[in-house]
Amino acid sequence: MSKNHSTRIMERVRHPFRARHVQLLAREEISPGFIRLTLGSEEMAEFTSVGFDDHVKLLLPQEGQEKPHLPEMRDGRPHFDGERPLMRDYTPINYCPEQKTVQLDFALHAGGPALDWALHAPIGQWAGLAGPRGSMVLPADLPWYVLFGDETAIPAIERFLQTFQTSAQIIVRVQVKNPADQRAWASHSKHDIAYVQSLEQAAKELSLPVGAGFCWGACEYQQAAALRKILAAKGVASTHMYVSAYWRQGVADYQR
Repeated sequence: MSKNHSTRIMERVRHPFRARHVQLLAREEISPGFIRLTLGSEEMAEFTSVGFDDHVKLLLPQEGQEKPHLPEMRDGRPHFDGERPLMRDYTPINYCPEQKTVQLDFALHAGGPALDWALHAPIGQWAGLAGPRGSMVLPADLPWYVLFGDETAIPAIERFLQTFQTSAQIIVRVQVKNPADQRAWASHSKHDIAYVQSLEQAAKELSLPVGAGFCWGACEYQQAAALRKILAAKGVASTHMYVSAYWRQGVADYQR
């Protein structure tokens, strides 16, 4: 793959800022290491999320309050009147405009107050969702797409496979600790999906298809840096890759 590209392939689309109150409507164990929450309310009408790896901020209710404070935009930045709630980033999946619901996946081994809330909050409890403030959008006419991710990237990869309309070749490499957390994604002949022990090793061993495709990845901070170096050494231009850190070892509230 040639490095002679100057235009970034993944385009950022901005959205008007919105923060909403939502209720916890359902909780489902989808594998030994993951639960899925369904959140919704009338405020989820016209929810906008057009990028497969978008993220929203889940705002947890403060002790003694029915609903968390929601931010408002002031001078171009979100501002809270009152106590700032605890917030964590998640990829929204399976938005249903008819039901005005969206789903979030939680890895059970992650720990922390957001997971505690996801596991133990009573059905019907209120929370908040803010964003997404923007989306990264890929063109659908590239010859191939390669996706790398650890467990935190599984919702984004699942959303890509569900919603991205393309007949191009798609290669997916996912690193999970427990084989029981592997997902049986529907695929066709142009999909090459494999679960691996190491994303870095998988990237080193992968022979990229011919042409100017795109490489996407999401994982831990140090691992993301290593993936970028490996892909660059294989000739992938920086404009044709987007590898982000969804979390950082030892940092509880890492911001994407």
